Amino acid sequence: MTTLRVITVVGARPQFIKAAAVSRAIGAHNAGSPRRRVHEVLVHTGQHYDHGMSAVFFAELGLPEPAHNLGVGSGTHGAQTGEMLGGIEELLLADQPDVVLVYGDTNTTLAGALAAAKLHVPIAHVEAGLRSFDRRMPEEVNRVLTDHLADYLFCPSTQSVENLAAEGIHRGVHRVGDVMQDVLRWHLPPPARQAKVIEALGCRRGSYAVATVHRAANTDDVATLTAIFSALERLATEGLPVVVPTHPRTRKALQDAGVELRQTRLVAPVSYEEMLCLEANARVILTDSGGMQKEAYWLGVPCVTLREETEWTETVDAGWNVLVGCDPDRIVEATRRQPPSGRRPRPYGSRGAAARVVARLVAS
Repeated sequence: MTTLRVITVVGARPQFIKAAAVSRAIGAHNAGSPRRRVHEVLVHTGQHYDHGMSAVFFAELGLPEPAHNLGVGSGTHGAQTGEMLGGIEELLLADQPDVVLVYGDTNTTLAGALAAAKLHVPIAHVEAGLRSFDRRMPEEVNRVLTDHLADYLFCPSTQSVENLAAEGIHRGVHRVGDVMQDVLRWHLPPPARQAKVIEALGCRRGSYAVATVHRAANTDDVATLTAIFSALERLATEGLPVVVPTHPRTRKALQDAGVELRQTRLVAPVSYEEMLCLEANARVILTDSGGMQKEAYWLGVPCVTLREETEWTETVDAGWNVLVGCDPDRIVEATRRQPPSGRRPRPYGSRGAAARVVARLVAS
């Protein structure tokens, strides 16, 4: 029996969720007495280090404790990525893996890909081919560079495959679907548990909005941050309660900007399952998160995206997602709209994306 040695590099909340799906698929593969086993070593860069943004997700998602935690923490993009790069390089030299597995579009993603590329270790990128076509976004730079370094490009949709083809990337491209869809179905609590979670937050099913604001473009500019929260305050004042699980950086930005909220409810970061409960029972979701745009779509909840562009264009094309930027009037108008009727298309494939990722890696 041979063994495929995989180092998985994660560092931020969305990556924990995606990695949980693939790690679970690796476990299922190994349990089937295969000819080739997979040995996975989990590396946490420490990009998200707050308990509510990190440790609670490992516990809830069933991820094993990381074999290595680089403890990088916050910093400028260059300093953070550079520190990660050095730490990951040391681990790769010591462990000699067959492949490095990275997810999404964070600084952790790029650092893992760069370290592997310089040591000639094959790179597998889950969520390849996404494009917002806005190079001002650090996430766009990270994902483009990672895709051009990767040997295995696991795409969630036909559009992501086409985006890669437009950049001349054809080899190693595989449309597998979206691994987050697997995790959502595994971890969405039953209705009784959902009811308890939203009741504890003082919400009634279908009668509130849940919002998240965490991207630097929205939190670091005082005018933008103020505009977004003025819209949320307006919605709450007009009778739609707004609950905002608040990223620590966002809470600090609000304090520094002197933004006073009388109706909008800021709550501490919630666990993954609690967030799914909030999303599934909301009348509308307002967010600048890519993952929540998809979760809203799968749950059949209208989404208002607090950005001018999205890499998840299929949700917009289907009518379930509206891009509004930070303009208060556009935010309020989009929130009031009626949800689309009819069945939702399935641009991100069927369940089992994580198993398809593992099967492809094992077959290589």
